[in-house]
This record gives sequence, structure tokens and C-alpha cells, in this order.
Amino acid sequence: MIKRLLQEVKEYKTASILTPIFMIGEVIFETLIPFIMGLIINNGINGNNGKGDTNYIVMMGVIMFVFALLGLIAGMGGGITGAKASTGFAKNLREAMFRNIQTFSFANIDKFSTSGLVTRMTTDVTNVQNAYQMILRMCIRAPFSMICAMAMAFYISPRIATIYLIAVIILGIILVFIMLNANKYFKQVFRKYDDLNESVQENVSAIRVVKAYVREEYETDKFHKASNNVYNMFVKAETIISYNSPVMQITVYTCILLISWVGAHMIVNANPTLDTGELTSLLAYCMNILMSLMMLSMVFVMVTMSAASAKRIVEVLDEKSSITNPQNPIFEIKDGSVKFDNVNFKYKENGKNYVLKDINLDIKSGETIGIIGGTGSAKTSLVNLICRLYDVNKGKVLVGGKDVREYDLDTLRNEVSVVLQKNVLFSGTILDNLRWGDENATEQECIAACKLACADEFIEKFPEKYNTYIEQGGTNVSGGQKQRICIARALLKKPKILILDDSTSAVDTATDAKIRKAFAQEIPNTTKFIIAQRISSIESADKIIVMENGEINGFGTHEELLKNNEIYKDVYESQTEGSGDFDENGGEQ
Repeated sequence: MIKRLLQEVKEYKTASILTPIFMIGEVIFETLIPFIMGLIINNGINGNNGKGDTNYIVMMGVIMFVFALLGLIAGMGGGITGAKASTGFAKNLREAMFRNIQTFSFANIDKFSTSGLVTRMTTDVTNVQNAYQMILRMCIRAPFSMICAMAMAFYISPRIATIYLIAVIILGIILVFIMLNANKYFKQVFRKYDDLNESVQENVSAIRVVKAYVREEYETDKFHKASNNVYNMFVKAETIISYNSPVMQITVYTCILLISWVGAHMIVNANPTLDTGELTSLLAYCMNILMSLMMLSMVFVMVTMSAASAKRIVEVLDEKSSITNPQNPIFEIKDGSVKFDNVNFKYKENGKNYVLKDINLDIKSGETIGIIGGTGSAKTSLVNLICRLYDVNKGKVLVGGKDVREYDLDTLRNEVSVVLQKNVLFSGTILDNLRWGDENATEQECIAACKLACADEFIEKFPEKYNTYIEQGGTNVSGGQKQRICIARALLKKPKILILDDSTSAVDTATDAKIRKAFAQEIPNTTKFIIAQRISSIESADKIIVMENGEINGFGTHEELLKNNEIYKDVYESQTEGSGDFDENGGEQ
């Protein structure tokens, strides 16, 4: 895990190396200052037979000032490089996670909730960033400071230094016990963060529904529950860690009392083995050692908190897409023909039931194929296999006479253009959104695609026309307008296969008919799959697929299905009588 994280330090290696060096320099100078203070007391104030030596005091004072200044500069340097290294590391982690998420198949994305990924890229990365900075600065500074201070203490008085050693051992045992108990709660708390973020995300994205059904109080209670779960976990963890401070304080004050008592006896004995200056230095080193332990305890707290976060980040970084390019991919698709050869598919490898069962279809290039079926009949699942949004479990899907798994992914998805069931527009102008289909498309090409999708009818009425700004999620355009922009965006790719997944459901029947007529006249060589609930949207298709429970119940022309397929006939009759829906529940799969 640590090795994987450190791979993202990259260009910040220099800053990461300089930070500990600066910290070591700061410690060396800080360690020398108490020693010089002892010399000033012994040789300056008490020197020259008790009369004092002003010149010696001034000289050593200047040296002490220089050491203090150099220690300050080293500390500042460590702070600057540490901040640069940790923030850069965090930036690289976020970018690496985001890049890897872009490669995920739908099956990979299904493993991580949206709120979970947001938590990983925000809270978890921030925790790792703080821990990394603490490790570079405090984790180097504190042990080195403790070792230097301990060495100087043993040099001055081994007897008193033994007190430090015993204190360090006792404190170390207590700190390990505290950290081990706190860690189990920190591991759980970030899963609770996922629930909290999910509550916020769901509420904000569905705020219109919440207000329409006057469910604000219910959503507030749900958020309060998620927030309380985070609070309770943190309280448990922080309660355990709170013992750290009193234990440290008791140890510090006990050490000071013991050193003062033992040191005083050593000074006032008939044969003194310690002088005042040395005792002063030892007290300073006592504070150095115990403050270093305090710093180490803070590092342990931060590392303990970040350990769970680091594991969650690495889970995303190490996740490999279940859909990848073959070793020698094909970069050209001959035509838009599609063949399903005994296809069986389920979303999870360990799932019991197949979503699609024994699918066999042979569709020629340029044909228009309608797909109709009840809710949950796997219409969307069927077309998702064409562009490898998922891979089949058994059998194979062929496009242009080749198994889709043999193609380069970008090539395949550029030639198979999909207008998904859930239409998404991004913040930016209409032109910006259209150029998702082809980033190099000219304005004239965008206008031509919009005419084909009957989107120019309303775009031309906007004051800014194609430069009209679309709000995030397309909230300032209607559902039908959004659908037509999405269709135009897909057409800009000039695909060999076009899939419309119930993409004209919000469009009136007259406009729907215009779009279908334009498709027949302007893109006759493009294979078109049209998923619809209205039979009027697909009755002119070359062939129509009737889906039921993941199987093909019927396949033929409108006239053939009216004669031979009871499901299709019932739907047609119900819709011509005015019902208009495929089934009572509505919706899509």
C-alpha cells in the first residue's frame, strides 16, 4: 500500500527529500542551544572564581543567537518544502484516482458508490496529505531530536538520563496501546462519511422532488442520522486519543520533579557530581525529549487516521478495468452490421441469474431496429453490449464481422454512438455540449446535426442561439430539448451504429416522426437501434425486437409481429386505443 502511494510523489521527490534534511538541521541547532546555556552558566556566570566572565558570556551568547537563527531558517525551509511536497502529493493522488476512474467499465463503477468516490478524492486524500506532511517533518524531527537530546543527557549525566529512558519506554507502551484501540474506530468512521456524502448528494440532486413532496423534514432527519453516526464514531476514537495528553503531562512533570530532586542532591553533596549549568541543560533536554514524544504521538494519531484513508485510496488506484484493449486491437470497423451469437449476460460474475439469455440476432449494416419490451426486460442491457459498456459472459457480440472484444475501445466507441436513457448535459454553451461528439466540429457541422435531430427549431429561438449557456445538468432546458441536443451530439460522431435508448420519450410524436424521417433520408448507411415504449416510434423500422424477461420473444417487421406475436399485438391495440404505455408501470431497463 505504501509503495503504491509513494509512486504518486513523482516531481515532488526533491521537496520530500529536502524536508527531512531541513528538520535534521533544525534539531542539531536546537540541541546545541541548551548545551551552550549550560556553558554560559558554568563558565560565564559562575566562572572566574564566581566573579563571572562577561566576554565569555557575550561570545557564547552570539554563538547561541547564530544557532537559533540557523535553526529558525532550517525550520522555515522544512515548513515550505514540506507544504509543497504534501500538497503536490495530494494533487497527484487526486489526478491518479480520477484518471483511473475514467478507465473504469460500468462493472467497476458499480463496485464504488458515487459518494464513496467523492469521499476518497476529498476527505481521504486530505487525511493522507496531512499525514505525509507530518511524516516528512515531525516523524523525522521528533525521533532525531529525542536521540540527540538523549545522547547529550547521557554525556552530561548517565544517572539522570536513565530517568528519561524509563519515561520514554513507559510512554511508548501507553501510546501504542492508545493507537491500537483508536485505529479500529477510524477505520469505520470513513465508511460513515460515505453515507453522509450520499445523503447530501441525493438530496441536492433530487431537491425538486424533495420540495414537490414536502419531504424536507424527512431528508433532514436522514442527514441528521448520518451525521450522528460520524459524530459517534469520532467521539469514540477521540475519547481514546484524549488520554494521550494527560499521560504526556503527568510524565513530563514527574520527570522534571525527579530530575530536580536527584540533580539537587548531586549538586549539594560533599563531592558534587553535577553543577548548576549541567542541571539547567538536563532540564532543557528533558523538555526536548518529552516534547518529541508529544510530537510522535501526534504523528501516530494522524497516521492512524490516514491509514484507513490510504487503504481506500489504494483500492481505487489498484482497481483495474474489467474491460481492456486486446494485445493487438483492430483499429477499423468495416461496417455497422451487428450479430449476437448465443449471448448470455449477467452483471455480476457470481450472480445466480442471467439478465440476457440465449440471444441470437443478425442485423445488417444500415438497418433500423426497433426494440420494445416491458420494464425489466433487459432492453438497455442488450444495447450496452454492442459498445462494450459491459462484456458478455457467454457467447459473443460481433460488429462489422468481428468480436467487439477484438477492437480498440476508442475505435469501437467512436463508431458506436449511444444516446443513453438518462440524458446528461454539461455546463457550457450549446456548442460546447455538441462538440463532445466531435471536439473539432465546425459550427456549421453542429448546426447540420441539430437540424437532423430537430434541435435547431428551438435553438434558433434563443437570443444567444448556439452560444446559449447550458446550466449544469441542463436544468435551463426542457426534457425534450435536452434529448434532441443529446441526439445531435451523438450524430456529430458520424457513427456506423447509432443507439437511441428511449431518447425521444420526452419529444412529441410529430417531432419524433420528423427525427425518424431525417434519419432515414440523411444517414441511411448507419445502423440504428431505437428503444421505445411507443410503437409509433418504431413501427417503420426494418425489424422490431420484442423483449421479455431477458429473452427475445419476437423478431420481425411491424406487420409480421402484429400477426405472430401476442405481446406486440396487445401493446399495439392498447396504444391505438389511447393507453400509450407499454406496461402499467412504465419506465425502462
